[in-house]
Amino acid sequence: MTAPGTRPPQNVLVVVATDPEAKRLRDLPVRVVVSGVGAVAAALATWRTLSSQPPQQPFELVVSAGIAGAYPASGLVPGDLAVSSQIIQADLGAEDGPQFLNLAALGLSVLPTREQFGSFGVWEHSGALAQHLNAAFGPMLTLNTVTGTGERAAQLEQRFPGALTEGMEGAGVAHAALLAGIPALEIRGISNLVGPRDRSSWRLPEALSATYRGVAEVSGFRRTLSF
Repeated sequence: MTAPGTRPPQNVLVVVATDPEAKRLRDLPVRVVVSGVGAVAAALATWRTLSSQPPQQPFELVVSAGIAGAYPASGLVPGDLAVSSQIIQADLGAEDGPQFLNLAALGLSVLPTREQFGSFGVWEHSGALAQHLNAAFGPMLTLNTVTGTGERAAQLEQRFPGALTEGMEGAGVAHAALLAGIPALEIRGISNLVGPRDRSSWRLPEALSATYRGVAEVSGFRRTLSF
């Protein structure tokens, strides 16, 4: 909950990668934008939409939504829902032999500030939202290349303890929102486990339904929780 007088978001932008992810969401009272796949495409589409929005109707929350793979250690299964506590650009850094150096280790930042070393804070009410949805709540990773082996999945789980999901757009959306001074959030329905690419195990309808449930709750959050 927030301090007295704080308002929940009245105008929400939802960014998804593909048309199938957008289809059902267009029934909700949110603005839905299809960005294309990848963090760069997502950042550009988000920034373009934010910068063209009339100043008298500003967006108050930006949501990166869609389907994702879940890391095995998360305990999530297809059809589950996850909400971000943190959005991390997981492959932004440098390799030093077997060691991975993130931007903090390199003394660099995504932005010209002392914070945001490839990791983006999220909407302050995300924990309450996750609890209300009975959804998993934790770090969500953005990568440019989808993980395809159990070994690689285990490496990422070790590097980012508690990581829930792997997607390709979240950090791009969050970066653009941060530049615009707007809080961000990532909501993902689980379609499969991260690791070997076994398409027969994917559960896309269940993942899309979970995504819809999460975004629908964001759009009605002000009616179900007392801020």
